[in-house]
Amino acid sequence: MPNIEKKQEIVVEIKEKIGRAKSMVLVDARGLTVEQDTTLRKTLREAGVEYKVYKNTLLNFAVEGTWTEGLKDYLAGPTTVAFSYDDATLAASLINKQFKAMPKLEFKAGVIDGTVYNADGMKAIAEIPPREVLLSRLLGSFKSPMASFARVVNAVAEKQAEAAS
Repeated sequence: MPNIEKKQEIVVEIKEKIGRAKSMVLVDARGLTVEQDTTLRKTLREAGVEYKVYKNTLLNFAVEGTWTEGLKDYLAGPTTVAFSYDDATLAASLINKQFKAMPKLEFKAGVIDGTVYNADGMKAIAEIPPREVLLSRLLGSFKSPMASFARVVNAVAEKQAEAAS
């Protein structure tokens, strides 16, 4: 197969991943040891995040005309891409957790729902707790006032029952 056809297949593959993804995170993984890279890849794979190195020229062709087109400005130097298909913040969060153990790992940029974020923006997004945690916090905040209200209503009912007897 000629080289151009291989490159076209890779561009089609990237476009397909972009079409399914909820977010796309660009990372500079220069300087990671093989062991660190293997650990990072395993962690991401187990969470359902696809992590792969692509040539910037192929990424340029693939993002053109898609909701990730704003990433073109960040496609310089070695680029590794993390595609998150279920939870938009999962890839950024998992990568962020590795920063202490892998100080050479750094965000380049990312895109979530068509909004492009630079490295600092991706760090901020990575700090957002997962959806399940946010929902449990929301439900907990609803539960506390409701429980207090139920105790007050119960106390009033008990007083009325005592007064009636």
